[in-house]
Amino acid sequence: MSFRTIIEPFRIHSVQSLRMPSEEEREAALQRAGLNLFGLHAEEVVIDLLTDSGTGAMSAKQWAGMLDGDESYAGARSFYRFQDAVQDLTGYAEVIPTHQGRAAERILFQTLLQPGQCVPNNTHFDTTRANIEVTRAEALDLGIAEGRDPALLHPFKGNVDLAALERVLEQRGRARVPLVMTTVTNNSGGGQPVSLENLRGVSALCKRYGVPFFLDACRFAENAWFVKQREPGQAQRSVKEIAQEMFSLADGCTMSAKKDGLANMGGFLAMNDGELAQRCRNLLILTEGFPTYGGLAGYDLEAIAQGLKEVVDEDYLRYRIRSVAYLAEKVNAAGVPTLQPPGGHAVYLDGKALLSHLPPSRYPAQALAIALYRSGGVRGCEIGSVMFGKALPDGGEQPAAMELVRLAFPRRTYTQSHVDYVAEVVIEVAARARELRGLRIASAPPWLRHFTARFEEL
Repeated sequence: MSFRTIIEPFRIHSVQSLRMPSEEEREAALQRAGLNLFGLHAEEVVIDLLTDSGTGAMSAKQWAGMLDGDESYAGARSFYRFQDAVQDLTGYAEVIPTHQGRAAERILFQTLLQPGQCVPNNTHFDTTRANIEVTRAEALDLGIAEGRDPALLHPFKGNVDLAALERVLEQRGRARVPLVMTTVTNNSGGGQPVSLENLRGVSALCKRYGVPFFLDACRFAENAWFVKQREPGQAQRSVKEIAQEMFSLADGCTMSAKKDGLANMGGFLAMNDGELAQRCRNLLILTEGFPTYGGLAGYDLEAIAQGLKEVVDEDYLRYRIRSVAYLAEKVNAAGVPTLQPPGGHAVYLDGKALLSHLPPSRYPAQALAIALYRSGGVRGCEIGSVMFGKALPDGGEQPAAMELVRLAFPRRTYTQSHVDYVAEVVIEVAARARELRGLRIASAPPWLRHFTARFEEL
């Protein structure tokens, strides 16, 4: 069958009601939260696109598996099902469960990093960067230049700049570069994919310089789908085969199973280096739990094991990627600028282009995100200078390269009418973009300030 409309490849079996807060209720909620959308109560939101992390709907097979979860403290059968699923997909010998992706990052970086070292990546996401910087190492972004131009069309804007990576490896050497990472897809860069050719190039450089190579694999299946669709010579391969090659090119990975694990909680750290894995497990036991549960319940391990099988289903991925593109096309047709081409898990509105009257120091992407909530109860996430601005010695701030608002789609959660509603809200706000006011930060913590900072409108 080949029809124009790509429908959801599932039937809805259970539903949750949506509350529809009034304009007055939304304004009161904003003021209470200090204009920070992370501070809203979920019931104060109509359509929640803050993140796709752990917010999706699980399948009947996942729920059924959870009922069979083994909650034994050590050696539970649920762990071995989980381990088998991860090893089948990644090929890595050592599998370490964690309660979510940032725990895997923290364990890996605290085991490997020392002050003054650096970790190259295409673009580090917020928790990855923070977990590197808290060790007083440097999180170094080496994405290609095309990835920093929101309007430019390029099939693999998530790629690593291989020449820049080689310079770093040559100049700093193994002692100062303990590992290299690549994020697939590149979340901070707009959910953009990385090509197999580029991953092969990173892998070859790491082998030449003797540096371990790790994937941040949160959205590996979406990346593999884009490779199948866009990279020459890959169209006849299955998504699972492409994903397996992606993993084979690296020495290990960190993973938030709350994304392409299709689960509400969980993650893992996986690798082939048995000695490094043992050091990581020693730290895991201190903070997460015994190595066969790692901070997770047995039912979580069951949900992830099943989710890793379902996520490479190509009917699901076709619907998933098309849903994101559908929203981008609707708002683009009304003249709203977005990062191009649409990413795998989210539409990224270009706040810098839409709110050109506001400089980065007035946080235009945050102002745009607030306006979407005020207008229609749609909660998105700022991916700009609030999240990635860097403090300067003179007290000023180096702005982020882009000012984006991410509208991240929870998996298998919203229908086309929900997406149409979001498009209407975006178009309405864009029509009066020149009226939006800038912001200042009234208070913020030293790390990951975007989660808890409070703002004031100017």
